[in-house]
Amino acid sequence: MKQRVDASKEINSEELGQLFVQYPNRQIPIIRFSPYVGLYYYGLNRYDADAYRVELEELQEKWNVRISQAEAEGNSKKVQRYRRKRNKKMEKLEQKIEEGNIWMRWGEPLAIYDTSKTAASLARMKLYLQSKGYFKSKIDTVVREKKKRVNITYEVNPGPAYVLDSLITITGDSNITRIIQEHQDESLLVIGDNYEQSNLTAERERIDNLLKDEGYFAFSRQYIEFNVDTAYTGRYKVTVVTNVNKPARGADHTIFQVDSVNLVTNTSQGVLPMTSTTPEEYNGIQYIFIKNRFNKKVLDRRIFIDKDSLYSRTNTFDTQRQLANLDVFRFININYDSTGGKMVANIFTSPLPRYQITTEAGVNVTQGFPGPFLNLSFKKRNVFGGMEIFEISGRIGFEGVAPATAVQDVYTSVEGGINASLTFPQFILPISASTKRQLGNINPKTRLSTGYNYTDRPEYIRQNINATLSYTWQKTNTSFYQLTLTDIGVIRSTLSDDFQLLLDSLAEQGNNIVNTFNPSYVSSMYMTATFNKNSYGLNFLNSRYFRLFLESGGTTLNFYGKELLEQEELEYYQYLKVNADYRKIHPVNRNTTVAWRINVGAAKPYADNGILPYEKYFFAGGSNGIRAWRPRRLGPGSFVRIDSSSNTVNYDIEQPGTILLEGSVEWRQNLIGFIDYAWFFDFGNVWTFDDTREEAQFKASKFLRQIAVGSGVGIRFDFSFLILRLDAGIKVYDPARPQGKRFILSKGFYDAPFTPRASETVIFNIGIGYPF
Repeated sequence: MKQRVDASKEINSEELGQLFVQYPNRQIPIIRFSPYVGLYYYGLNRYDADAYRVELEELQEKWNVRISQAEAEGNSKKVQRYRRKRNKKMEKLEQKIEEGNIWMRWGEPLAIYDTSKTAASLARMKLYLQSKGYFKSKIDTVVREKKKRVNITYEVNPGPAYVLDSLITITGDSNITRIIQEHQDESLLVIGDNYEQSNLTAERERIDNLLKDEGYFAFSRQYIEFNVDTAYTGRYKVTVVTNVNKPARGADHTIFQVDSVNLVTNTSQGVLPMTSTTPEEYNGIQYIFIKNRFNKKVLDRRIFIDKDSLYSRTNTFDTQRQLANLDVFRFININYDSTGGKMVANIFTSPLPRYQITTEAGVNVTQGFPGPFLNLSFKKRNVFGGMEIFEISGRIGFEGVAPATAVQDVYTSVEGGINASLTFPQFILPISASTKRQLGNINPKTRLSTGYNYTDRPEYIRQNINATLSYTWQKTNTSFYQLTLTDIGVIRSTLSDDFQLLLDSLAEQGNNIVNTFNPSYVSSMYMTATFNKNSYGLNFLNSRYFRLFLESGGTTLNFYGKELLEQEELEYYQYLKVNADYRKIHPVNRNTTVAWRINVGAAKPYADNGILPYEKYFFAGGSNGIRAWRPRRLGPGSFVRIDSSSNTVNYDIEQPGTILLEGSVEWRQNLIGFIDYAWFFDFGNVWTFDDTREEAQFKASKFLRQIAVGSGVGIRFDFSFLILRLDAGIKVYDPARPQGKRFILSKGFYDAPFTPRASETVIFNIGIGYPF
């Protein structure tokens, strides 16, 4: 069975397709085979609900006896353990009874054409169109049968769209009328717009929030009603009457004013404690510190409920969120007590432990092979009494990598480091106290950090000491900003003899990457803006993400400091860098999503040495990029390195670039149970601005023909706490090959100097989490 919607452009056919009552059986793409039906009936033949119910009763009786014995022994821990085991086993059996055994849950029954379900789909679509203002819509179904298969086409004729012609608001309360009129420009109902039911729902929410921010604490959205009239306003026009009803007894809605504000620490109950502690007053707020003391001035900047102000739900939520952002409280509970004719705002908090030690061990997979890692961190909260947080952490990890001098081999890479940071819950800047209080609702933080990092690879040992000063702020949960005013570091490298010879030979060819391994001083300032809608990274159904990164390296060296660095024989860098990364996940149907990403960047050095710090270059290829190429081995441009001794392609060297363009598209679908699969299509490359190798340079007339293309399939194991990913990528279009032979799916993989060993037909990638 196949279903499709045939509608005009103004109608969202995709949304209508989500309203189908009956769906065809899932199939594996290309193969067009549905194994899920067989799984379902295999499980159905072995399904006995009555037997499961008997097993459930016996299980419950057995564990109840054990629990009773443990209770008689007075062993409360054993009682709790037995109850957990009993409940866990019972949940599994109850799931079998309600949803079937595991084969039935992994599979699905055969989708048999049902005319009643087609009629139900029609009814849903009709309601959808009416909610969009198409009150005279018509939907016809065309059913075609062929070889016991049914194709259904829903032909949608929406008819004319009804538009808003008149808007009337009736409240019976002059103050509410005034408030609504003052914010009329924020209304979601606009004369001339198409009628849409969802806008009425959103308008109800808007008015409810608006009034609750103006002191109407007891107001509810149930008081707001809409009357929609199409009879008297003219052809295809709608009048919407907004009624704000009064309470049952006909009195006006009550306006609440905050009489006093209390903040209490060290309480797990929503009541004021019976204690002899004397409240401390600051800026109209009473602070009751039972055990832990905190800086009242800092707390005041995060509290937006003021004495003698009107009740505001927005200010209440902002207070709760910003206090939680301090990372010193386990929970924040705000309630209002209006007994006695006065409204008292009580903020109850329970502090987190002042000292915290955490350890984390696992397997790390970045651009190489899996390897173990261990993290250890120590955190101290409220260091100086002003909610400062001191944190020191150490990390050591091992990973299998292909060294730069022998790509076919795998060696162990060791990475370790120790970092310390001190975070202040405010901007450490010469600004007034009133300005700091105004900035309290954007979660301002200042972070000082320093660290030492060590990398040991077969070809080099690299050590880096760095220090940073950063400011971060966050107005909403969907946006985050970081401004790093200073990021300075000193890097020293020790190269193996083979790697040194390799870099020297590259220098003779015009590639001066050897200079990035000289003793170096790196300084920069950068800005990051991140926008995350619908919790991208947690919500894999419908979300998007955008990150913009701007960096200026060696800016202060334009004014002073070069002479000292030259005396110390330290390489220094001056450059500008920009990187933009956009990602989106879009649902196709109940089991399928399409995810795509575009990542572009450019970095331009302007110092005399004409290079970047090695870590600042762009690279292409790998498990999180273009998966048909090895990590960091794609590009730049159409350049290819030929080994003179064997006259074959040599992928030994990582290929840095100063211009990046890469993108990916993934079709993600559930395969069975916790196993998903994906078809992916990756494209991109890196280029350089200035290079003696003409094939590596970015040129507007050439770059489209130098975009590499890879495709493949992947399996993902979703264990809920992590996702294990296995991807196999195959090259489709290789810009490193001669013109006319780049589309290698048709021209062949093996064509000297691309021998079977050098061609790397299929690249296997292992990863933790999704690639983007």
